[in-house]
Amino acid sequence: MKIGVIDYGMGNLFSVEQALKRLGCEVIVTAQEQELDEADALLLPGVGAFPDAMKRLAETKLDCYLQKVQAENRPLLGICLGMQLLFEESVEVTPTKGLGFFKGSIQRFSGIQGEQFYRVPHMGWNELIVMNRPAWLKGETPAEHVYFVHSFYATNIEPTELVAYADYHGIEVPGIVAKGSITGMQFHPEKSGELGVYLLEQWLKGVAAC
Repeated sequence: MKIGVIDYGMGNLFSVEQALKRLGCEVIVTAQEQELDEADALLLPGVGAFPDAMKRLAETKLDCYLQKVQAENRPLLGICLGMQLLFEESVEVTPTKGLGFFKGSIQRFSGIQGEQFYRVPHMGWNELIVMNRPAWLKGETPAEHVYFVHSFYATNIEPTELVAYADYHGIEVPGIVAKGSITGMQFHPEKSGELGVYLLEQWLKGVAAC
């Protein structure tokens, strides 16, 4: 299976590439649309600020390409910032429109819940609570925790699109979202041990089944 990792200049590409290769994938890391068209599925990574990422996608015209990917019902997985870009908007730095594949807004953790303060960013291992299972995620998961590191999270999302969440000081943080051929993971599956590898592998099997 060939996976195209979208290189728009703001992703931790090496770790994702190596994780996919360990699962037996042929990986191409590129911003060239013709090369991405040859892939069976696409992965949108992301590290950094939302406005910078959307600017880079626009400069490379990959934002328009991703709209075509969704319209053609091609499998796409967004990871961390890559997942956040799939939503309608973000308030990070300055209000910025996203790709709009999922309903919802990316907001910053406030750092206070009731009268209790909590740490921002949300960083470390957190239990992933599965709510709705897409076709590619069947059966019992081998572990419960995945690794998060982020200061912003998706809010006001469509409940039917929420696959799994993590409870962070009483806040339901969307961990996995799915809609049609589009999937997002807020955590880093390539850094999330047994469960992260399992989720990435199950997503790939879902791609193969299609």
